[in-house]
Amino acid sequence: MEQSEIIDLIIETINTIFNNVFSSIDNSIYANLDRVAFIDSSILSNSFFEKVLGLNGKNGLLYITDALLLGITIFYCVKFYLSHFTESNIEKPYQFIFKLLIFSILINFSYFLMEKVLYINNLFSSSIQEIGKNILGSEISFSELVSKLNTTISIGGSSSLDIFSLDGILKSFISIGLVNLLFTYSLRYVLVEVLILFSPFALLSLINSSTMWIFRSWAKCLFSLLILQSFFPLIIMIIFSIDEQNKILIVSGILLLTKINSYVREIFGGLSVDVSGRFTNIMSMLKK
Repeated sequence: MEQSEIIDLIIETINTIFNNVFSSIDNSIYANLDRVAFIDSSILSNSFFEKVLGLNGKNGLLYITDALLLGITIFYCVKFYLSHFTESNIEKPYQFIFKLLIFSILINFSYFLMEKVLYINNLFSSSIQEIGKNILGSEISFSELVSKLNTTISIGGSSSLDIFSLDGILKSFISIGLVNLLFTYSLRYVLVEVLILFSPFALLSLINSSTMWIFRSWAKCLFSLLILQSFFPLIIMIIFSIDEQNKILIVSGILLLTKINSYVREIFGGLSVDVSGRFTNIMSMLKK
């Protein structure tokens, strides 16, 4: 076997391996992108939240917050009694009772409130998707995005993708970017669940002015994670409107999807879900 034939065989083998990897990723992973990116109230429709929040009337976080409400009430009664001797200024009893009643209702209906917040947020992003569908004539979703990317840069057979060509390099960047999206949006999905579980305590913090910062931080984090859902369809619409021949701009659109959380966090504040950035920081720490 001549040297040129060996080189061609090696290149063909590498192309086949990458082709199979990209096809496997497209068929098995990207179907989950829409589920973790577009969060709706169904995230709460499971027995886990009912047990942890205590919606079954037996135990859960709501029991803990109700106990804390009782403790705050006892503390206020003691403080009010001692104020007659220390002559210190404290909140009027009717004001405290009114706040206690309002926040008791809010805390015990926190599950319902979070369900409506998720519904409204999903309704807003779904409206953007529907508008994009009417304008562009195609579904505004990640599954449709992957389908169009595979049409633009075909990976149908072992000879259809040359990893050493421009299309092969662009396909590699796109695949890595979309895998990064999957991990990033999965982290966002889990963080939203954690913040929802923390909602009774966040509402409880409003009862005292010295702890209101807890609610403000919680609300800012939840808002920054949920508002991302409205940016996803807008960016996908922009990618769909790009000429298929301008593949560099399409890759730039995928990069924007991976970085949109950082831009939103700079505007509104909140949490970062940039998985690639965190991985880079961990690797730099290990090198030290």
